[in-house]
Amino acid sequence: MQWEVVIGFETHVQLTTASKIFSGSSTRFGQEPNTQASAVDLALPGVLPVLNKGAVERAIAFGLAVDAKIAPLSVFARKNYFYPDLPKGYQISQFEIPVVQGGVMHFMMEKDGKQIAKSVQLTRAHLEEDAGKSVHEGFDGGSGIDLNRAGTPLLEIVTEPDMRSAAEAVAYAKALHTLVVWLGICDGNMQEGSFRCDANVSVRKVGQKEYGTRCEIKNLNSFRFLEDAINIEVKRQIQLIEDGGEVVQATRLYDPDKRETREMRTKEDAQDYRYFPDPDLPPLVISEEMIARVKATMPELPAAMRARFCTDFGLSEYDASVLTQSKEMAQYFEAVVAAAGKAQAKAAANWLMGDVASTLNRAGVEISESRVSAQQLAQVLQRIADGKISNKIAKDLFAEMWAADSRDANLADSIIAAKGWVVISDSSALEGIVAAVLEANPKSVEQFKAGKEAAINALIGQAMKASKGQANPAQLTELLRKKLME
Repeated sequence: MQWEVVIGFETHVQLTTASKIFSGSSTRFGQEPNTQASAVDLALPGVLPVLNKGAVERAIAFGLAVDAKIAPLSVFARKNYFYPDLPKGYQISQFEIPVVQGGVMHFMMEKDGKQIAKSVQLTRAHLEEDAGKSVHEGFDGGSGIDLNRAGTPLLEIVTEPDMRSAAEAVAYAKALHTLVVWLGICDGNMQEGSFRCDANVSVRKVGQKEYGTRCEIKNLNSFRFLEDAINIEVKRQIQLIEDGGEVVQATRLYDPDKRETREMRTKEDAQDYRYFPDPDLPPLVISEEMIARVKATMPELPAAMRARFCTDFGLSEYDASVLTQSKEMAQYFEAVVAAAGKAQAKAAANWLMGDVASTLNRAGVEISESRVSAQQLAQVLQRIADGKISNKIAKDLFAEMWAADSRDANLADSIIAAKGWVVISDSSALEGIVAAVLEANPKSVEQFKAGKEAAINALIGQAMKASKGQANPAQLTELLRKKLME
């Protein structure tokens, strides 16, 4: 029996305001428990919430970025449920009239070795407050409550059930993560809970129109766990149905150690929360002037930048997609091209996706922490282009520059001079190297003369080795071919 996977997302994006959504308490992470909880956050009698304008502006920016409707009037509601870390006994959220309505996320994903364009329709994005945190470690048989996080501003982004595989879901989540960080509305730190994904997963027979019963997997804080959890839950549901059972709508948690999802509670529906408009908060009114002000402050969006990189620099869609996975990487690339010249755009892209990326990964740092500046990398590209160093030497040069960790604008030239790495272009010197290589490799010479064209590659490799990578590759190849044809 063939099955189709159906996935929808709810993502809680913590907004980058300095204070909470309804109080003036700080949103800094990692402070001593309950040191950032005001009377409003503690829900003391008589206190009233006051909406944070910065949270609204960030919600508007997101809505504009995904071509959504920004509601001119939206309403805050009380979502009633009882948890120890929810001091009011309800969460202030939005229900019937959210601030952001509709919209679409466009992104690229790899399938069968190719990059394909995908899109996911958004249902809504609404503002709400976060709950506190129950702490179980360090309490003998009990738990503690930390309300530092209570009232932290969130934008909950909800999709339609448009995704059909775990891989597509991860591609969407990564694109959304890139966008909210790019806009500056979220720091994207998944370990600290700034970007939390809930995946609604169901299965149905291929061709069936009705959706299957869904289960929600909560608080997935890494893309690897996200993909693993969805695949495991899909397998569980299919096995359950094929064994004659039924899927029960529930909220489930993912255990990465046991590689399983397990039931947390049966899933509530909206009516279970008894939503009603919050009487302490007036309707949120957003004017066209406010929307225009937010729009004027927004950066160029990733999709627009990808298109520009293809048009202006002649990059492939894949290259442009990789380079715009973060704003910092895109800015670094543009800085390299600005310093090295537009003709070096493809070379710059190759370096960033190759040696630079691998070096950053080994060091465990981001491009913003690179020990080689964009201007310094541009100088490396210029020295390759003007024939002063070979590509092999350039790789060794980059490693030396990384180790030096210097801001010297002429670092590349200084290392080239100190190491004596200038490319050998002198004809007589190259002729000597070629003669020695031909004499030492008679078998390759014989193979080439017998019509095996590829044999010249072995000779080129030996000649480059003999020159310690300093021979001018084009001149060397031309001279070798000339001598072989004699």
